[in-house]
Amino acid sequence: MARESIKVLQECAELQDRKARDYQNEKSRIRQADHYPRGTATILDMVHQKMTRMYSVMEAAEHGEDPAFESLEDSAKDAINYLSFAVSYMRGKMDGQSSDRDFLNRPTQDTTQQQLLNEGEDE
Repeated sequence: MARESIKVLQECAELQDRKARDYQNEKSRIRQADHYPRGTATILDMVHQKMTRMYSVMEAAEHGEDPAFESLEDSAKDAINYLSFAVSYMRGKMDGQSSDRDFLNRPTQDTTQQQLLNEGEDE
């Protein structure tokens, strides 16, 4: 029998697949990497937003409020998925990610050097 944490990861993977059908629909030109203009930094901003949301819900719960829309579990699963996106982006393996850009979506040194060479040829 699988540990509960493994079950949670499986649920997160299934959730990620379902959401990907909306966010990166095959009929759309938008790829997953397009959502993160600053690469891993943008993804971490999203994790921060989810964590802030969780604190907000928990603090409200401490005062007897129930979440109106997204539960703590939903936010936790989203944060897990965003962190998996961060690893994917850092590995350079995210759908739509350009191989000539780094984990922060900046041009790599090779790209920058090539651009400088190209500029020198124009003169």
